[in-house]
Amino acid sequence: MATAEIEDIFSQIIERSKVIDPVNTRKWFDDLTAAHFDGGLLKIGCPDNATVEFLRDNCKAAFTRAAQQITGHLVSVDFCLQSGGSPSNRQGQDGELKLHPDYTFTNFVVGPCNRLAHASCVAVSRSPGNTYNPLFLYGSSGLGKTHLLHAVCHETKQHAKMTIQLLSCEEFVNRFISAIEQGNVSGFQRQFRSVDMLVIDDVQFLREREQSQEEFFHTFNTLYQSGRQIILSADCAPVEIPSLEERLISRFTWGLVARIDTPSHDTRVAIVQKKAHLRGIEISEQVADYIAKKAQSNIRQLEGAITTIYALSATIGKPITVELAKAALEDEPERHISITDIIEVVTDYYGVRLSDLQSKKRSQSITLPRQVCMYLARNLTKHSLEEIGGHLGGRDHTTVMHACDKIEDMKKTDHKFKPLLSNLEKQITNPTK
Repeated sequence: MATAEIEDIFSQIIERSKVIDPVNTRKWFDDLTAAHFDGGLLKIGCPDNATVEFLRDNCKAAFTRAAQQITGHLVSVDFCLQSGGSPSNRQGQDGELKLHPDYTFTNFVVGPCNRLAHASCVAVSRSPGNTYNPLFLYGSSGLGKTHLLHAVCHETKQHAKMTIQLLSCEEFVNRFISAIEQGNVSGFQRQFRSVDMLVIDDVQFLREREQSQEEFFHTFNTLYQSGRQIILSADCAPVEIPSLEERLISRFTWGLVARIDTPSHDTRVAIVQKKAHLRGIEISEQVADYIAKKAQSNIRQLEGAITTIYALSATIGKPITVELAKAALEDEPERHISITDIIEVVTDYYGVRLSDLQSKKRSQSITLPRQVCMYLARNLTKHSLEEIGGHLGGRDHTTVMHACDKIEDMKKTDHKFKPLLSNLEKQITNPTK
């Protein structure tokens, strides 16, 4: 097959894959190459290993389907590093440091909500172990914490040859448990206590895991005392993580603790434009403004709106306009409400902390907000009673059932309480800017 013909077919495959999988479509798809196309195998060349891993993890099915549709033959697809591409960075015994290709500082939109967190991450990436150590980022889900953690790793690798471990807290705990089962705790300790930079996402999952907290405590001390960089993220401040040992809370606050808030309208507009650009989607400022007004909770909601609009545009073959955006989003199902959304509204109204709700405190000032959270979660989410109880201090389903019954009784006996609940529900289901 002639080179020109292969290039034409490959170009069609790229365009078809974008239609098949709008969620994972990226502008840099146009920079991919057909490294090998023969014998029913299409090898797609990528500029670096981060791209290879992203495509293998997220896009292989879509590219395979596109290749088979365009060629009319049974074609298998794989991804490889282009000649002259950037090789993967290693992260110790577990092989490649898997970084999301989109999660760089260049692609991060800075606003008043995240300025300190962004600046501190840039500083740490330029001088790991010397600037802010540890660095602790916290904020609600979907506000960019994971993006910044990956960006630090991307940037650090540009300036220094370092061994980095980047993983979720859940993965850290699971690896520790596996090491215990296999009788290889010493191997686990060598792996994590010898790195130059340890980056742990969602560290709040250490709660109520005494043995894992003990191991993490010693790992933290070893790295800190030897000047190695530690970066952590969580959905709340260290002091608000329930059942976390005081000695860990103290160490988490030794360096810099930076909060990330919900982005303002102007920041959301900029985020929409940046996310659309990454996907190679052209949208006007009016469309970006409309999306920012429709999706106010977090960045993932913005991305979902962009995907929905792009999918409709690709399906009907029309450009993205405000009218098309309205058609795509007006009929969207009611936004997903999480237990976190409920807890944020209730704790703000009653002036209590999440750690209080998850504690064993039984004073009326804590018990009532806790019961209100359980009642609203039962009525506004699809979570089971066990899951609701788990979010509020590990309480069992009978406690949640009792709380719901108690709130129902209060609605009947206290004429002021029912309007209060209605107001809380309205704040949860229809958040303001």
